[in-house]
Order: sequence, then C-alpha cells, then structure tokens
Amino acid sequence: MKHKPKIMAILLGMFILTQFIGLYVVDYYSPVKVVDGVVQNVTEQNKLPYGMQMPEVEKESDYYQTLFPSLVIAFVIAISLLFFLTKFKVEFVLKLWFFIVVIIALGIAINSFIPNSWKYPTIISLAIAIPLSFFKIYHRSFLVHNITELFIYPGIAAVFVPILNLWTVIALLILISIYDVWAVWHSGIMQKMAKYQMNKLKFFSGFFVPYVSKKVKLQIQKMKKSKLKEKRIKVNVAILGGGDVVFPIITAGVILKTASINLPFGLKDFVGGFYPALFVIAGATLGLAYLFVRSEKKKFYPAMPFISVGIFIGMILAYFLI
Repeated sequence: MKHKPKIMAILLGMFILTQFIGLYVVDYYSPVKVVDGVVQNVTEQNKLPYGMQMPEVEKESDYYQTLFPSLVIAFVIAISLLFFLTKFKVEFVLKLWFFIVVIIALGIAINSFIPNSWKYPTIISLAIAIPLSFFKIYHRSFLVHNITELFIYPGIAAVFVPILNLWTVIALLILISIYDVWAVWHSGIMQKMAKYQMNKLKFFSGFFVPYVSKKVKLQIQKMKKSKLKEKRIKVNVAILGGGDVVFPIITAGVILKTASINLPFGLKDFVGGFYPALFVIAGATLGLAYLFVRSEKKKFYPAMPFISVGIFIGMILAYFLI
C-alpha cells in the first residue's frame, strides 16, 4: 500500500473532504439539531427523497433489539450476495446493482445542496445523478469516478445514521474492523474483489489514484520521441475502499445528532454535537494517515482497524476536552 507522499496526500485530502460533505448531508436530513448538548426543535424535517422512510425510534431499546440486528443481517446478506455474484462473474447484474445504488446515493447527497426555493429538487438531483452514475459505471473516467465518490458516501451515510446510536455505532465499528482484518489478511477476499472490480467491471467502489514511476515516465518520453507507438506500461494505483470512507461519516453523523448519553461506572454523560463530530473526523484521518506512513510496498492492509482506533481516540479526547 505504500505510495508516494504526494499520492497519499491526495487520498487523505479526498477522504477529509468527503467527511465534511458527509457531515453537512447528514445534518441536512437529521430530524433534530444539537447545539452544545441541547436538542433544538426542528419545525421542518428534511426527509430523505425518493420515498425512503426511516423507521421511527420510539425508545432507546429499539436500537439494540430491532434496528442494529437488522442492520447487521442486511450487511451480511449484501456482502454474501456481492461475493456470490463476483465468484460466478455475473458482470451485468453487478454493474446494474452498483448503477442503481450510485444513483440513489448521489441523488440523496445532491438533493441536500439544492436551494429550498427551487421547484422539484428531487427531480433535479435525479437528473444530475443519472448521467453521472452512467459515466461512472459504464465508462471509465478517473475524474468522474473520484468526484462522484465524494458524494456517494455522504448519501449512504444519511440513510444509516438515523437508525444508529452511540453504542451501536461503536459495536458496528468493532465488527467491521474484525471483518476487514479477516477479509484482507486471512481470506484475501477483499483483494480479489478489488482486482475483479477494476479488471472486469472497470470500476472500483472507493477512491483510486493512478500514477507511474520515474522509470516509466522516462519510457513514455522515449516512446514519444521514437516511432514505437504501442507498448505496455505499468501503472501503479493507490486505492482507498468505500467502506473505509463511509463508516467514519456514519460515526461522525451519529455523534452529531447525539445530545447526551449516560455512561457506566459513574462517568459523566457523553455529549455529542458538531465539535465532538470534528474530533471523530480528526481521529479517523490520523488513523488513516498513520496506516499510510507505516505501510509497506506491495502489501495489503485492512484500513478499518486503524481508522476505528483513531475514531475511538477522537471520542475519548472529545469527552475530556469538550
């Protein structure tokens, strides 16, 4: 995973930008606003578009008894289905699946940026999302791919934040980190799926930055000067998986909407809001940056354990400093 400092800086920059876009999108669709630990009444809730209705949480136990188990089961089914389709190389179905998901996620995110004074904002956002999704999935474009990635994960996060609270999002981070370690270091499923997406499906669910070494650059210059026009060149690719981007957004979104939650062992209440959410983003970024710096060339690493540790450190610092 080790890459040039410039490439790592680009990935980190896109990661941070997506986190802040995600914070805005999640806050836009949040039914409550929390300022300094105080819940403020919202007269008009910006509901998710396209008929998407989130289940209402009537009591705290709903998070643990219904919503979180359902979410875990949904993740298991989605990952299993994705692995099954990848194993049997059903490219048409996979591309269509990703195409629909990207349209919905982009539509949700874009809709939050359209002024309320405009008519038919959901139709406008859909009109923007469909062609972008088409070029992303069916035509390889480095620029379109990474620009759309900036908004896809905020849109996805806006769907999941309402059904999670502090404890369930912590449990989710732990489960995802364990799965990431198993999928990368033990089974190798993550590497196989990433290679299959890039080589067969011609797209990747995450950020990717292609670049060439100095040696290859010299070869390209020689090729331009010579008569040889066709020759294979090696292009390095720096990637960051979509899960590594979306789960910090979800966590920051949950902290953003958390007014106060009782902690055990006589500790003071954990108060969420905007500034604690910033600590989560900072912790996730530092965890990812640490991985980039410590990683070695030609080795794959699970990013979520490093990101999750950074998030937990950010939460602890927010608890003591804010």
